[in-house]
Amino acid sequence: MSKPVVTRFAPSPTGFLHIGGGRTALFNWLYARHTGGKMLLRIEDTDRERSTEAAIGAIIDGLKWLGLDWEGETVFQFARAPRHREVVEEMLAAGKAYRCYCTPAELDAMREKARAEGRSPRYDGTWRDRDPSEAPPGVKPAIRIKAPLEGETVIEDQVQGRVVIPNKDLDDLVLLRSDGNPTYMLSVVVDDHDMGVTHIIRGDDHLTNAARQMIIYAAMGWDVPIMAHIPLIHGPDGAKLSKRHGALGVDAYRAMGYLPEAMRNYLVRLGWGHGDEEIMSTEQMVEWFDIIDVGRSASRFDFAKLESLNGHYIRTMDDARLLALFIETLPHLPGGSVMAELLDQAKIAQLAMALPGLKERAKTLVELKDGAAFIFAIRPLVPDEKAAAILDADARALLGRLHELLSETAWTIEATEAAVKAFAEAEGLKLGKVAQPLRAALTGRSTSPGIFDVLMTLGREESLGRIADQAV
Repeated sequence: MSKPVVTRFAPSPTGFLHIGGGRTALFNWLYARHTGGKMLLRIEDTDRERSTEAAIGAIIDGLKWLGLDWEGETVFQFARAPRHREVVEEMLAAGKAYRCYCTPAELDAMREKARAEGRSPRYDGTWRDRDPSEAPPGVKPAIRIKAPLEGETVIEDQVQGRVVIPNKDLDDLVLLRSDGNPTYMLSVVVDDHDMGVTHIIRGDDHLTNAARQMIIYAAMGWDVPIMAHIPLIHGPDGAKLSKRHGALGVDAYRAMGYLPEAMRNYLVRLGWGHGDEEIMSTEQMVEWFDIIDVGRSASRFDFAKLESLNGHYIRTMDDARLLALFIETLPHLPGGSVMAELLDQAKIAQLAMALPGLKERAKTLVELKDGAAFIFAIRPLVPDEKAAAILDADARALLGRLHELLSETAWTIEATEAAVKAFAEAEGLKLGKVAQPLRAALTGRSTSPGIFDVLMTLGREESLGRIADQAV
């Protein structure tokens, strides 16, 4: 009987949760869910100079926003350093590792010599078989593994296929530095083994690391997890996704107004697909996803496609869920913190009323926020440039007459619509010629949801007040 699947997401907390990391986490999460297994979270904080509490917080916040949960407590790699050192002691005792007393200057000279001879710079095994009694005084040794000198290391990768690396290209990697601190290579292997990880799903930039890590597994006599190295995400120009392509952190996509559901759907399609399905629920992703179906070639990040998909999710999402997401995200949106401070039960009720009209026009929550700005506007409104152009002397006079009529009209969508249409007819105008100045007075803009929806959202008192402010 095969073991239950255990995947892990293991970011380094040296910055925000990169969007590529978000996709790696998603693939681990989906595969665990698909197989009835579990995903673990490990923070690889061994780089003490670059690891920060703020970055750890950003990673956890990003995962939670994406809706990706994990089993059990978060594991912090640095705290496990004593266990990593214990494993090295076992390797030393078994003759699988050795103490290396090379100084930094000697290592530099070794690398320079290799380059001069056209070889790749690597450790030449100087201390591999020397007697420790020859150790120079006062030099603290690093501990290196005894890598195989002949043959090849084979990775049967679930995505990349069979990868063969000649052992002559793998040197005796350092397990413990001379200051006694474990290296990343060692820590990852020990942690994956101790955490019971069965499947390692990570970026293909770790493929060469996999061969080196397999040497550690072999030295300890441990089972090697099944590996799947997924291709990296590229920018629209085909180059590896980087800062010059724009926003990279998951938190930045939230601030741009993307929905977590849309991000999950978009990210899962970067390198994996199910037939021609473009839009899929999380339940469908879980049902269909298999790591062996991930392609080998890099995917290109396409903002236009993401925005289009996000717009679909906004239009089709349940209003109650969309309203809750909007309110939750508002403080993160540009200029949204001011609106968030003004939120009360009355404003929430107005948002709920306006949402069906607002969401038809919005591709992001930023656009939804901009569309809802009229609800938060404080009298007297300052019209924008286009609205100000609409509100000329004739329009203001017309608003004065319309204000008088609406003051005596029952405040229902049917009654206000009938009254405005009758007013336009009596004035000898098309409805648009009345609706445009009315919209400019009510919202301070030239575009908005349906004008009668705006009247209902604002209510009688606020609507009449705004019209009066602009009327003569």
